[in-house]
Order: sequence, then C-alpha cells, then structure tokens
Amino acid sequence: MQWWDKVFLGNTLLNWFIALGIIIGSWAVIRIGRSILLKRFKSFSAHTRTTIDDFIVQLAEGALVPALYLGALYAGVSYLTLSPKVDKLLHIAVMVVVTFIIIKTITSSLNYLINHALGHSREDLEKRKQVRGIIIIVNVVLWILALVFLINNLGYNITSVITGLGIGGVAIALASQNILGDLFNYFVIFFDKPFEVDDFIIVDDKMGSVEYIGVKSTRIRTLSGEQLICSNTNLVNSRIHNFKRMEKRRVQFNFGVVYNTPPHKIEKIPAMVKDIILSQKDTTFDRAHFSAFGQFSLTFEVVYFILSPDYNLYMDRQQAIYLAILNAFKKEGIQFALPTQTLLFSNGSGPFANGGVNSPQPEIKS
Repeated sequence: MQWWDKVFLGNTLLNWFIALGIIIGSWAVIRIGRSILLKRFKSFSAHTRTTIDDFIVQLAEGALVPALYLGALYAGVSYLTLSPKVDKLLHIAVMVVVTFIIIKTITSSLNYLINHALGHSREDLEKRKQVRGIIIIVNVVLWILALVFLINNLGYNITSVITGLGIGGVAIALASQNILGDLFNYFVIFFDKPFEVDDFIIVDDKMGSVEYIGVKSTRIRTLSGEQLICSNTNLVNSRIHNFKRMEKRRVQFNFGVVYNTPPHKIEKIPAMVKDIILSQKDTTFDRAHFSAFGQFSLTFEVVYFILSPDYNLYMDRQQAIYLAILNAFKKEGIQFALPTQTLLFSNGSGPFANGGVNSPQPEIKS
C-alpha cells in the first residue's frame, strides 16, 4: 500500500492532493488573468469618456472574480467524497454566496442604469437624491425575494410563511394606507414629473419653490419664508400651477382717458402703445384697442407677452411700459380719466320751481 493510498477523513491522500491542486491551480489562473486582463482593461477604461467600461470593471472585481474563486473552491471540494452532513453544509454555503453575488450584481446594475440615465447636471443631481428612496425600496424587495428563493431551494416549506406574510401584509396595508398612498404618489411624482425641485408652484392658496421631494412628503419654501410640508397624496390630488414650465407670460392691462380727448388723438393711442411695447427687450406685442365707452372714461385694452417666466423681469418691463405711456401721454396732452359726476342746477323757473315733486336736481361739475 503506497502512502498516497492512505485514507484520511474518508478520502485518500492522493484525492486530497488532487483537490488541493485543483483549487490552487484554478486560483493561480484566476489571479494571473485578473492581474493581466483585468488590469489592462481597467487602464483602458480610465482613458475613455464613457462610464460603462468603468462599471464593468467594478462589477468584475466585485462579483465575477469572487464567483470564479468560489467556483474553483467548489470544484476542488466536489472531487472529494464527503459525508451527507458536510455535503449539505457545503451546498447551503454555495447557495447563500451565489444568491448574494447575483442579487448584488442586479442591484448594482439597476443603480448604475438609473444614475446613468439621470445624468450629471445640477437638476439631475437633485433627481438622484429623489431616486434614492426608489432604489432603497427596490433593493429591499429584491433581497426579500432572494431570501424566499433561498429558503425554498434549501428544502423548507414556505407556503405557510408566505400565507402568514400575506395576511400580515393586508393588515399592515389597512393600518398604514395613508403612508402607502403617499409612497405610491411619490412614484407618480417621480415618473410623471408634474413638478421638480426648484420649480415655483401654486397649490390651492399656497405658493413657493419646491425644496425637497421625499417618500412621504414634499417641502415647499413659501414667499414669506416659512417651509410648507405637504403630503404627496395631497399634492397629486390638487390643481398645481407650475410657473417654471411657463415659456412666456401673457400680460393684459386697461386704462382710460377723458371723454373730451380729441378723436384724432384717440386714434393715435394704440399705435403709441404698440411702439412703446416693441421698444422693450424680451417682449412681444399682441394687440391694443379702444375697447369700451366706460362710465367715466374711454377705455383701452392692451395685451402683450413677456418672453420669459421670470417674475422680476415681468415687473421691470411692466414698470418701463407704464412710465413710457405716462411720458408719451403727457407729451401729447392726453389726460387719464378719473371718476367724475355731473349735477345739473335749475334757474328757478318752469314747472319744477318752488320745490315741486319733480323739480330738477342742481348741476355740479367735478
């Protein structure tokens, strides 16, 4: 009997050497391949503009290389004759590690794809903050599914457990339906994008800039300075005016001139106002008309557009237009109308004299 035929822990020494040789040889090949191929690919990816190759390198180092080492170890150990108990423990260990590597690869891929799709601008960085809640929820769901899959493949009957979880889930859902409603509406806000961070919105009688969109609530900084916290459900169910999406602002205003203004000057007013509006930057003239005979004045209606949603720019242009109209009307001798009333006085003769019932009222001009 040769020395390598001696039996140790149920296997000959030769089998032990062969198994050890498989493990060491495989690990050596993996290490050489990692040092040569992966190192070169990593150096190549560092000089490219794309990030997909960097992600592949990260994924290979974090999942592929450990999986190869594990496979080499399992191949070497599988060459030996093991007891049922040890073989079962080995099978469990391999299942746990493989499941961990697979789920880790899936979550890392999803994280990369989402972040890559969002981009790197300032607005995209804000979106990344918002998407963290979604990534956390997806990761939790994947790990729960992996745990259920692992338990089921280990030979345990999880039907009763799943049934219990289902009943418990219904009870939890009923108890926390408001929270779940806000959570689902968070997904609605994220994917449908009725508003984003830094958008100026009006909700009911409240207005302000969106500061943060969370899983449960959204925070708005109002014009008076305080922070308004609204539930996502309330926001989704409300009518929202999003002024950041405004491409241009429509402006309408009216003014009146006195009735004794000469007709030829009345005809000149629309053209005067048009020239004033066209002389302003970032404005587009729409119309100006003598629109009505008012109670105290001849009324004009003017409409123009500000080619920007900026409220401060709108106020600057409106002020400049008003001042230009004031100067132009002063130069032309056109007077703006004020509320006036005319009272008529009788001279004391006729059927209405001596305070008769139907005597006319005195005339007063003001």
